Amino acid sequence: MRKIIHCDCDCFYAAVEMRDDPRLADLPVAIGGKSDRRGVIATCNYKAREFGVRSAMPTGQALKLCPDLVVIPGTMAKYREAAQQIRQIFYRYTDKVEPLSLDEAYLDVTDCTECQGSATLIAKEIRQVISKEVGVTASAGIAPNKFLAKVASDLNKPDGQFVITPDNVESFVEKLEVKRIFGVGKVTNEKLRRLGIVTCGDLQQRTLIELVDKFGVFGKRLHDLSFGRDEREVNADSRRKSLSVEHTYSDDLQDIAACKGKLADLLVELRSRLRRIDTDYLVTKQFIKMKFNDFTTTTVERQVVPGLPADSFAQLCDQAWERGGRPVRLLGIGVRFVDTREQQRAMQLELFP
Repeated sequence: MRKIIHCDCDCFYAAVEMRDDPRLADLPVAIGGKSDRRGVIATCNYKAREFGVRSAMPTGQALKLCPDLVVIPGTMAKYREAAQQIRQIFYRYTDKVEPLSLDEAYLDVTDCTECQGSATLIAKEIRQVISKEVGVTASAGIAPNKFLAKVASDLNKPDGQFVITPDNVESFVEKLEVKRIFGVGKVTNEKLRRLGIVTCGDLQQRTLIELVDKFGVFGKRLHDLSFGRDEREVNADSRRKSLSVEHTYSDDLQDIAACKGKLADLLVELRSRLRRIDTDYLVTKQFIKMKFNDFTTTTVERQVVPGLPADSFAQLCDQAWERGGRPVRLLGIGVRFVDTREQQRAMQLELFP
């Protein structure tokens, strides 16, 4: 039986800002762009959430809900530094760490001998160390698998933890609302509700065949999770599939010439980031992403041109523009990878049939 911890920092970006400026501690704080530049809220503290402010909300709307909201543009370098400190704390307890984002990760502590091998005590100690050494709080979920651990980490926020023991899995999932299942968004939740399915207990009453018929491949996933089953291992070796840079413009790019005029800056940033990527990655494709002023998005890709010349992205830009033909609010470029390390492993397996 595995012992999995899902650790998630509380309003991470905002917490780092409050750590660095104690005057913000009792104020509603959000990290995001300016309201006059189509900014959106990346995250906010719990004080701001009391006013209805949420991540992904336009900054202008957030300020209407909370006129005293302190909006900070944010400093990614500072957040990455704090995240790296937290990651190193995780590694003191186990090498089986699967990061999900800067401030969130799964830990498999099944074989950990710290804290008498108790996952509950390990999670508590990790949270205490993060608070002491990094100056932010974290919440945790402890369970026999990744699905339940992630659900549990959200049940006692902020600065808390929730434990689901193997003996309690059956009773816990029976009452769990299906909207807490990862992948069940508003549309799927509404479809489930129309079928009379509100909890995992309700899901358990439906056959696998029925769920697959109504939800396709995801129906099998719903069936397994409704019983608390999740065999996924903590992947301690997550590898990139792509790398991209993008920018949302305060003023729409009105035509194809304006879009092409932004490619040079994007390409400089992309090449800079590529220089920091492992040599194990082989770039195979390049792509461009374009979001129009009606919020529709298109992506065009091609086999990579060696050296990533500017005109190769300009050609993709032409194709993307033809699909929308309207002002552009976001432009991005990127590349897709093949992990040659994985290929080498596959080749080695073939040597020993």
